[in-house]
Amino acid sequence: MFINNKLAQCKQQRIRSYTHNSDTYSFFNLLTGPELLNTVEALLPEHRERLFPPTETLSMFLAQALNQDRSCQNVVNDVAVKRHVIGLPPCSTLTGGYCQARQRLPLALISSLACQTGQLISRHVPVQWRWQGRPVRLIDGTTITLPDTPQNQLAYPQQKRQKPGLGFPICRLVGVLCLSSGALLNASIGPYQGKNTSESCLLRGMLDTFNHGDLVLGDALFGSYFFLASLLEKGVDAVFEQMGGRKLLTDFRKGKRLGTKDHLVTLYEPKKKPDWMALGQYDTAPESLIIRELEVGGKVLITTILSPKQASKKQLKALYKARWHVELDLRNIKTTLGMETLSCKTPQMIEKEMWVYLLAYNLIRLLMVQAAKLSDLLPRQISFKHTVQLWLAWRQQSVASDLQGGQGHLFVLIAQVTVGNRPGRIEPRAVKRRPKPFPLLMKPREEARNEIRQNGHPKKIN
Repeated sequence: MFINNKLAQCKQQRIRSYTHNSDTYSFFNLLTGPELLNTVEALLPEHRERLFPPTETLSMFLAQALNQDRSCQNVVNDVAVKRHVIGLPPCSTLTGGYCQARQRLPLALISSLACQTGQLISRHVPVQWRWQGRPVRLIDGTTITLPDTPQNQLAYPQQKRQKPGLGFPICRLVGVLCLSSGALLNASIGPYQGKNTSESCLLRGMLDTFNHGDLVLGDALFGSYFFLASLLEKGVDAVFEQMGGRKLLTDFRKGKRLGTKDHLVTLYEPKKKPDWMALGQYDTAPESLIIRELEVGGKVLITTILSPKQASKKQLKALYKARWHVELDLRNIKTTLGMETLSCKTPQMIEKEMWVYLLAYNLIRLLMVQAAKLSDLLPRQISFKHTVQLWLAWRQQSVASDLQGGQGHLFVLIAQVTVGNRPGRIEPRAVKRRPKPFPLLMKPREEARNEIRQNGHPKKIN
């Protein structure tokens, strides 16, 4: 116990020393630096002085995303109390003005801030945090449910197997994240089903996110011929699990042998042009690609890193294990922050709400990266939920009004709780707690209400 306390005290002293002897505010200064300030100024709409100007409205929107009570009423009440505390004229606690101010916020302002914040974080991480000095980009997709309104159903229809009025609108989200820092670099949203709505289609619209020298890491869904060709054209390498159809044809006796179950193979351009691809793109695509195929840990991986000297099987195995971080990052966005079910009633506000959550996520990552730098940790060793809880408590105290003075202590608190390294962790996809004994709603709610008025509530299920 004495040794652990001694180590904790040494860590705290080291952080305090760094905050006094180095540029401790470099990451925070990114948010008020010329790049982001120019973005904000360029995208701010013309507005007169109101109770809720655009910057104040965005701040309140972010507070909604980070709080457990995400209602508009809660955030308006919070502003009304703060105005009274600091001696400003009182304001109404009605939510109409704030809701109208949210509608006036430009979507481009929120999305640009979220993306640029993530990219700035990624560019400023130390080289030693990267894989062999290279930026690794994680890609994956997920789904989000929306309130059941006619507008949302029209833009993001419910699943086809559900009867009308019984399901919820559902949208698909695909994100590109930084492995080193956990920051989200870009995201795309679209309907769950329909033409050109797959994760691969949404990802193709974000190819500009990848830069020369990047390394893309994803599951088997993304290892298509044309996506690999697009990455190679940009000077970007990739590591994916082998696709199911190709995996059945894998034969390590063929191709150029590099080692045990490790060889180079040639992929040929599909003879049929995909529906999403323009004829000119198909004609200019390469006729063949040489990729490396290897089996590690019971999985068959493909990569555009062809030399074993550049990346051994052992190194690629460890790298692909790190792909699991993207699942944890999406869980943090959806479950910890609460984006799993959005609350806005129209598709336009749904997209703004999604980007506000992603901006809030990147701001928390900003805190984690700075705390990691000052405590000789990696950002992945720091708890995301712990950081969210600390920030919510921190901003509620008077010290939050003078953040520069106590910032070092905030980083000490963030770095105190670390998460374990648990490779290969397995959890059952099942819940132990039993649901309430209510039947499923199998008809539109208004129709069910009318039946209750006529016949009363049905008997409870035993």
